[in-house]
Amino acid sequence: MLITPAYAQDAAAGGGSFIVTLLPLILIFVVFYFLLIRPQQKRMKDHRAMLGSVRRGDKVVTGGGIIGTVTRVRDDELTIQVAQGVKVKVVRSTLTNILAKYQPPEEDDDDDDDIVLEDEPHDEADEHDDERDERDDHDDRDRRDENDEYEESDEADDRRRRQS
Repeated sequence: MLITPAYAQDAAAGGGSFIVTLLPLILIFVVFYFLLIRPQQKRMKDHRAMLGSVRRGDKVVTGGGIIGTVTRVRDDELTIQVAQGVKVKVVRSTLTNILAKYQPPEEDDDDDDDIVLEDEPHDEADEHDDERDERDDHDDRDRRDENDEYEESDEADDRRRRQS
């Protein structure tokens, strides 16, 4: 008779205590799901939808706080005009907000000749941007070539100094 009758009864009724032990953990998980996980998933879904709806002409804010107007939209890259003549390429996922959606000018019903399909944008500004990008790429290659020439001449100078 080492065990008192009260302790012996608790040991026999131990099956119900396991459920009682897990109940607070399950309750905590349910609260975390509804207060943290589900709202975060909704925010991520809304953010993906916002990123998918970015169009040329939208005023946006990047993660770094840069505010600008979208001038070009590519797969995962946007070109944003920050100031007159200053364009910045950013990754689409770095956008945090769209401040203003682009509203195309209202068209007159009389002129059907000026219809531009959204699937096939053809704008002189785009052509100029393409030309400017090509020139910039060419200029970058020229600068790299010049830098390579300077580095080669510096290396030759260093060899001459070592020899003398």
